[in-house]
Amino acid sequence: MSDFPEYVDVDYTDGEGETADDYPSIEDKIEKAIEVVRIGLEEYETPAIMWTGGKDSTLTLYFVKEVAERYGHELPPAVFIDHYQHFDELLEFVEQWADEWDLDVVYARNDDIGAYVEEHGLTPGDDIEIDALEETNRHHVRNILEYEEETFPFLLDTYVGNHLLKTVALNGALETYGIDGIISGIRWDEQEARADETFFSPRHDPEIYPPHDRIQPILQFDEGDVWDAFWYFVVPETVPAFPDDGYVPQSYDDLPNGLTHEEIPVSPKYFDGFRSLGSEISTEKSDDEPAWLQDLDNTTERAGRAQDKEDLMQRLRDLGYM
Repeated sequence: MSDFPEYVDVDYTDGEGETADDYPSIEDKIEKAIEVVRIGLEEYETPAIMWTGGKDSTLTLYFVKEVAERYGHELPPAVFIDHYQHFDELLEFVEQWADEWDLDVVYARNDDIGAYVEEHGLTPGDDIEIDALEETNRHHVRNILEYEEETFPFLLDTYVGNHLLKTVALNGALETYGIDGIISGIRWDEQEARADETFFSPRHDPEIYPPHDRIQPILQFDEGDVWDAFWYFVVPETVPAFPDDGYVPQSYDDLPNGLTHEEIPVSPKYFDGFRSLGSEISTEKSDDEPAWLQDLDNTTERAGRAQDKEDLMQRLRDLGYM
């Protein structure tokens, strides 16, 4: 184990044994999120925000912005993992709101994979030859994943593809920028593999990842809470023309006061019925209704994403996946 910086003094047991029910109101959940972010910005010297452009990470980004402004902290950079299979609309959303919020975005990529894909004109699903990759990627495939095939498909939602395109890319950014705390928007209710996470979660084994901590301020939110926070807090407080007391759109065209989608920090894909925005290739919309109007309690938020099968998710998380 590494000697993680001694200047960090956080309670790694905070949240242990808790569930969303321990934070009964949306105000309780927001208060806890603010507390966790405040501690994170005070304790870590080089924090960063994990931002995907999705609802959870954008809510987390909102809390970081609020805390930074309220307590006089510098707004940390955002790490965006570019796995080469994003929805175009998501990339546009990230670029627009990074500019709107004056956010420094670090694009984390596995450049070796990207170069191979470009050189060979690959499309998702085509095979990548492992022996043609650089030593770091070969090491991860052979020695860490213990994958024995000669090729793997260029797909995000596979064991090898997810690890190389997301985790290896993230670890590279952590190392390059010396990040000691990454602020992440994961939630207890998303998957069984995340149900036991704490608000400050150590990742200190240098054999697996650059030593750092995960700062996780919205563990206590469920999917419905996230949308309540958006329509009653985030959007009213960041969009001047939005009703101060909140408003829940009932369709794609139902935005109040003549607002357009470009003025709302919520991806239009959610209005189209998507509840998760992982990959253009493997993610399908759940319904024709906007995400927040669907049956959130009795349907699965991340259905159809192969890396979210519980056994696979746990293995990936052991290797540094979010």
